[in-house]
Amino acid sequence: MEQQPDLPEVLYISDPLCAWCYGMSPVIQRVQQEFAGKVAVSVLCGGMVTGEQVGPIREEWPLLSGAMAQVQQVTGVEFGAGFRALGQEGSYLLNSELPSRAIHAFRQLRQDETAQFAHEVQQAYFLHGSDLNDPATYDGLVAPYGLDAADFRERMRSREVIRGTILEFAAVGKIGVQGFPTAILRVGSQGYVLARGYQPYATFAAGLEKALQQAE
Repeated sequence: MEQQPDLPEVLYISDPLCAWCYGMSPVIQRVQQEFAGKVAVSVLCGGMVTGEQVGPIREEWPLLSGAMAQVQQVTGVEFGAGFRALGQEGSYLLNSELPSRAIHAFRQLRQDETAQFAHEVQQAYFLHGSDLNDPATYDGLVAPYGLDAADFRERMRSREVIRGTILEFAAVGKIGVQGFPTAILRVGSQGYVLARGYQPYATFAAGLEKALQQAE
């Protein structure tokens, strides 16, 4: 289904490795359902952990493990035993590039289902402790959408997707996003910041309604 170009657009700017984004993604999925026909939803990856920031999870684990209880309590998402084992072992390499490439590649094929897929990528990591740096991890994630795993791996390796993902990171940086998640309503050339950080659905929906009214 083609995205309707005349609809206001919610830009959901997140990162696959961001715990608060994991908590926010179900809110965005609900927005997409409840505001169907009123707004389009686009998921952009910000490249939270790239370049010199790439490193073993042990370096971030004290901070991350301390935040998990708060994220779980506030948002309702679950951090699984697989993820906890990954953090405690310590050698897993934190790198946003390949999971962001997967989301970018998926968006080219299934724009309207990208928010759902992005959350499933986060579930694979935060719930099951899957290796997001392994292309094979995405085989089982794309299969329910009727996508061929080998074709999808090839797409993730393509110059177009690699370059497109880098440009996506740069575009997010140009917007001036300070942290993840961030949500922006774009109406024509106008932009309205809807959320910096996590918001429950009721709060987010009320802010979105208000922004839509202001944009009329």
